[in-house]
Amino acid sequence: MPSLKDIKTRINSVKNTQKITKAMKMVAAAKLNRAQSSVQAARPYAHKMHQVISNLVARAEEGSHPLLEQRDPVDKVLVYAIASDRGLCGGFNSYLFRGVENFIRDEELSGEEVAVVTAGRKSRDYFRRSKHEVEKNFMDVVDGPGYDEAKRLAKHATKQFLTGEYDAVYVAYNEFVSAIEYNTLVEPVLPLSKEIFGAGEADGEEAEEGMGASEYIYEPDEEGLLAQTLPGYVEVKFLQALLESYAAEQGARMTAMDNATSNAEDMIDSLTTQYNRARQAYITKEICEIVSGAESLKG
Repeated sequence: MPSLKDIKTRINSVKNTQKITKAMKMVAAAKLNRAQSSVQAARPYAHKMHQVISNLVARAEEGSHPLLEQRDPVDKVLVYAIASDRGLCGGFNSYLFRGVENFIRDEELSGEEVAVVTAGRKSRDYFRRSKHEVEKNFMDVVDGPGYDEAKRLAKHATKQFLTGEYDAVYVAYNEFVSAIEYNTLVEPVLPLSKEIFGAGEADGEEAEEGMGASEYIYEPDEEGLLAQTLPGYVEVKFLQALLESYAAEQGARMTAMDNATSNAEDMIDSLTTQYNRARQAYITKEICEIVSGAESLKG
């Protein structure tokens, strides 16, 4: 049985840990508030740009821009795994890595070679230990991300696709839902096609019906417009992924630290009860020894 001093030392240690987890929860909550505001502000713009680009792609002629090039067969695939720089955020990173692993397994079953680009220290460390090919590591892009960080990723992805190094590009990230919920997504980025935009073709048909089946008039021209908008859409796609991932990370960390604080409180209560029982047993033992000594002197 541990001594009173050992139990007291452990209680103090758990209390100190609880102070740390409580402080980390408050910091994560403050960051989450700002990150959530950024996500909510960016979503309408990203959604509207998605609609515009989907209409352009639906009407674009084949070969009108290199980013629209459909390669058959697809031999090499590049996936960007956006994780976090730090841990202590529950299953945030492990769920993402599991999703990327499942994606890689499915692609390899189809006969495709898959390489990974990591964003965040946890992603770098995980895939460095794995058997998968790591094409590049991006540091300092996931903590408080902005447009500059998204532009770095988009520029690299566009270059890898246009040079023919890879035939398709995907991005894997955790989509923010709420402070306690996120979804792991692996979404296609390049090439830009009707399949990527999903409902883009249907939206184009509806737009045609609303305009009397008329065609768009491009100004200055179709190639010039696509050359400006398509790279910008790739940048917005990565920006949205970074913002969503950052907000989900802060929500996961806040929840994890809240659970850790509650668990520490339960542990303190349990140790306090154990300390009181040990102290009571020690006092009882001392009383028994005193009474026994007094009785022996009377004897």
